[in-house]
Amino acid sequence: MSALVVGAARSGVALALHLTARGEQVRVVDRKPEAELLSTIAQMPSSVELRLGGYDDAVLEGVDIVYASPGVPWDSELLNQARAKGIPVSSEIDLFLKLCKGTVVGITGTNGKTTTTALTGEVLSAGERPVIVGGNIGDTVLDRVEDITAEHWVVLELSSFQLESVERPHLHVGVILNITPDHLDRHHTLDRYMDLKARAIEFAEPDDYAVLNSRDELVRGLASRTRGRVVWFDQHQPLPPMSLPGRHNMENALAAAAVGRIAGLSDETINAAIRSFKGVEHRLELVGEWAGVRWFNDSKATNPDAGRVALNAFPGAPVILIAGGYGGGFDLREWVADVLAHAEAVVLIGASADDLAEALRDHPNVLRAQSLEEAVSIAAGLARQGGVVLLSPAYKSFDMFKDFEDRGNQFKELVRRRFAA
Repeated sequence: MSALVVGAARSGVALALHLTARGEQVRVVDRKPEAELLSTIAQMPSSVELRLGGYDDAVLEGVDIVYASPGVPWDSELLNQARAKGIPVSSEIDLFLKLCKGTVVGITGTNGKTTTTALTGEVLSAGERPVIVGGNIGDTVLDRVEDITAEHWVVLELSSFQLESVERPHLHVGVILNITPDHLDRHHTLDRYMDLKARAIEFAEPDDYAVLNSRDELVRGLASRTRGRVVWFDQHQPLPPMSLPGRHNMENALAAAAVGRIAGLSDETINAAIRSFKGVEHRLELVGEWAGVRWFNDSKATNPDAGRVALNAFPGAPVILIAGGYGGGFDLREWVADVLAHAEAVVLIGASADDLAEALRDHPNVLRAQSLEEAVSIAAGLARQGGVVLLSPAYKSFDMFKDFEDRGNQFKELVRRRFAA
């Protein structure tokens, strides 16, 4: 058996390790040059054939199956050429779900996926069964599939990219948190994006569960597309004691609590797990407090709707917002309204700064920074006691940073260095 893995990042490494361990021949391709992939290719087995820095359809020669990483568009030319040749196209998460012996909880939605996935893992870990957490949250799962037994709960964060790449995503518990327009540069229409999110519940059997948010009109409309038992998580009682700021985090906690109850856990056990949860890196992460000013890293806010969530998390506090980045095509009207209502000042960075400055022309205090370091310096000068400095870009990171984690880590380092004793 000969396999082609498209993409040499984390998912590609997990695939290469798993497939070579099964005795398959593996070829890994990536358009990025070797110099940008040193950390991941160092983890590849020596038997893997690497073709980096670009490729053409000749990479399909002698290939029996193609595995695409999440960042590879499902309708890309190479994948379509493979299909035209009769070569099956799969993915890491597709292969994992076919092999996994555990009970799978899949969590999707436009915003809140990572926090809810981590929180659900904490809740289920309070029970007696072992728990594995992974997927789009950053930890691959294929490299752990051999360790998973029928006793395991497996909690997966599933992006639209991943759901698109699974032949039949049958989940025992499918959770859909919310749906707002996102990734339309790849999926083209909101209807297509919704169809992909719906795949988390469309393959459910009558003894499975669809855990949905009735407060979200688009999610509510998906209830008719499942055979599973529908649970409206926003109606869960009692309300869990969530320590993280923002209504959205209460919704995340309600979803996790609903899954906990499906798992047979008591409300007391569920609430204790939620109460002790400290949050997820880059999602309204408290970096620290200096001179009465709290600094929050919300670098995971890669679209305006995620940015709105953060802006609404600090009612009454004067907020200095750092925003801007890569991307376009967003409807900014609601984001602008929330910035006008909640941000005392705005510091703009990145490729979208011109567009945002125009959109915020009615805001009395909009400034520009050429770097994140300059933005931190400006924000420090504007912030006042009792206030908040919030990095919540509302755009993707690829204009200035490797990814949103890189953006958030640089922000935290700049802030901590500035206030180090």
